[in-house]
Amino acid sequence: MKIAIDRMNLLRPLSHINSVVERRNTIPILSNVVLHAASEKLSLTATDMDMDIVTTTPCSISSEGATTIPAHLLFEIVKKLPEGAEVQIQVADGHAQVSAGRSSFNLPTLPVEDFPAINSSDMPVRFSLTAPDLRNLIDTTKFAVSTEETRYYLNGIYVHFADTTNLTAVATDGHRLALSQMQSPAGAENMPAVIVPRKAVSELRKLLDDEPQEVDIQLSDTRAEFSVGDIRLTTKLIDGSFPDYKRVIPVGNDKIISVDVDLLSAAVDRVSTIASDKSRAIKLNISAGQLVLSATNPDASSATEMLEITYAGEPINIGFNARYLMDILSQVQGEMIAIELADSGSPSLLRDPEDDTSIFVLMPMRV
Repeated sequence: MKIAIDRMNLLRPLSHINSVVERRNTIPILSNVVLHAASEKLSLTATDMDMDIVTTTPCSISSEGATTIPAHLLFEIVKKLPEGAEVQIQVADGHAQVSAGRSSFNLPTLPVEDFPAINSSDMPVRFSLTAPDLRNLIDTTKFAVSTEETRYYLNGIYVHFADTTNLTAVATDGHRLALSQMQSPAGAENMPAVIVPRKAVSELRKLLDDEPQEVDIQLSDTRAEFSVGDIRLTTKLIDGSFPDYKRVIPVGNDKIISVDVDLLSAAVDRVSTIASDKSRAIKLNISAGQLVLSATNPDASSATEMLEITYAGEPINIGFNARYLMDILSQVQGEMIAIELADSGSPSLLRDPEDDTSIFVLMPMRV
């Protein structure tokens, strides 16, 4: 195999490949990327056995062929080459020579035959989403995905039909819940309810930064495939039952305050500077027309800040984790946020009054 390729044409796909490949692998071949040169295109493939990524990029081919090269090493080399450089890759006798200008690197290769076969099982459900719609579903929910491995069924975004017309994405870690909905796309009517793993969600979100127009999605009960431009990302789905999240969404919370999102976020950020690093707890003292945020620290430090709000009900005090509250506030696109409360010990509902497609639930803390 012998090819020549523009540095940027190689760096871009390698950056996507690089984040899929695990840095610590007990199986050496899984640390490598497959390079396959044919028909004036270079195909790059990587897997961690749960997720596969395949991408293609144009190149000039002197000799077609395929090999596998350490993915992270190749990425670091190409990243450090000068901008505009032409990269030459030549494979012979179990080694790959990567050169550009006066730089030359000799890297070990492993046989392509040792690379695990990419699963190509049938995925009966196929539909498309616009990139902005998919970005919104992910951004609105992914911050609430659990990282607790014991409750593995919470380690992803639950995508399903909550009713006959809305495609719904939900994530929760037990402390907060985020839900986002959009009108069902054509072809998704028979879609199974699936839990897309956290790592796959993160990698998919990176692909959307390149501003593609549409994302083609294929699904089965066990796998999902996302095609974004020249990149195809395939992932196993989490094999588990997502809990009945509707039971924790409060209804009838009658104490409703309305406050400017930016002002509240900035105030929470300032006051939480004093909060204990462990609990990040802040207290909200709510009364007619006024919200007082406060935090204390075991070293006797304290902070308070007052905000004007729209509220005419009975006074109520409630505590929240400051980071969790700020995560939610950062997803609100409008100028105001409505916080619906019942009492100091019950979950609160947060939403943008101008947006009925997303809601957030936040559990209180004892302060």
